[in-house]
Amino acid sequence: MEIRDVDSAFAVAPQLDPSDMATLAERGFTAVICNRPDGEEEGQPTVQSMREAAQEAGLAFHHIPVSGGAFPEGAIAAFRAVRRGTEGPTLAYCRTGTRSITLETLANPLDHSADMRLQLAREAGYDLSALADRIGE
Repeated sequence: MEIRDVDSAFAVAPQLDPSDMATLAERGFTAVICNRPDGEEEGQPTVQSMREAAQEAGLAFHHIPVSGGAFPEGAIAAFRAVRRGTEGPTLAYCRTGTRSITLETLANPLDHSADMRLQLAREAGYDLSALADRIGE
C-alpha cells in the first residue's frame, strides 16, 4: 500500500484492497474516500466490498466517483463537504491517486491559496500545474 501524505490530515493512494482498511485505521485515519467508479478496471475491488471492509475497521467510507478527466462541480462540492465534515485524517484513493489529489486541489477544503495547493500536490508527487488557470488565486 502506497500512501502519499499531503498534510497531517489528508493523504492519497492508488487503488486499495479491502485488507488495507485495518492498517489505515491503525495508522489513525478516520475516513476513506473512493474516487473510482465501480468496474473501471478488471480485478478492481467493488465499492461495496471496500465500504464493508472500511466499516468493519471503524472507518467512515465515502464514494465520490469521477472518470474521464472530468471533475464536475457536484463531485467537487461533495468532496469539499466530506473533507470539511470529517474529524481526523482522511485518505482518498483512485487508480493512481491523481484524481484524488485533483479533487482535493479543486475542492480546497482548507481555503489554501492556489500556489499552496499546487505546492502540496507537487510535494506529494503530483504535478497539477495544468490546473493553475482553473483554480486561480
